[in-house]
Amino acid sequence: MIKVAIIGAENVGKSTLMNALLGEKISETMPVPGTTKRVIKKVFGTVKIPKTMKNPFGGADELVLIDTAGLYDPQHELRGKVLSEGKFKELIEEIVSADVVIHMIDAQYGLHRGMEKLHHILKFRYEKPIIVVVNKIDLIPKEKVDELREIIEKRLEQRPVMLSLVTFEGFNDLLRALVYYAQYAKNKS
Repeated sequence: MIKVAIIGAENVGKSTLMNALLGEKISETMPVPGTTKRVIKKVFGTVKIPKTMKNPFGGADELVLIDTAGLYDPQHELRGKVLSEGKFKELIEEIVSADVVIHMIDAQYGLHRGMEKLHHILKFRYEKPIIVVVNKIDLIPKEKVDELREIIEKRLEQRPVMLSLVTFEGFNDLLRALVYYAQYAKNKS
């Protein structure tokens, strides 16, 4: 089984991404921050992989998506104080136990320092493969998209997937990255 944790700020689009990947509404989505208050796990049913890509997932029970509560309000600090200590610990345990992490960033707010630290801890201490996704690129000007990509590449030392879950620009790039890292996780185990 390959576990993929989706992490990021409140209202960055974690639940919307999970629903898009599954092709059905599993996680509740609302414009109000803090809609997801617990960890939601869902075994991938049918993986929507383009025919040009090799599907590494095999049977339906091989990939589990984990939608997590927002770790912070994008305009404030990390949200450990908002979640109960038990819920926060459960969330961190799920993230650390994942085989692959999708780190989502809101294009409107950029990379939060606390999430940058968590990213580096996951990448270097726990050796997690991380897919960086900048969502909501449809809400900012093209020049800002390019500028944000460069900033994130410099700070996180990897190229982000620039995504809009409204227009689905970048969605196939995300699928390719997910296929690549899922295959990597499968071969590693």
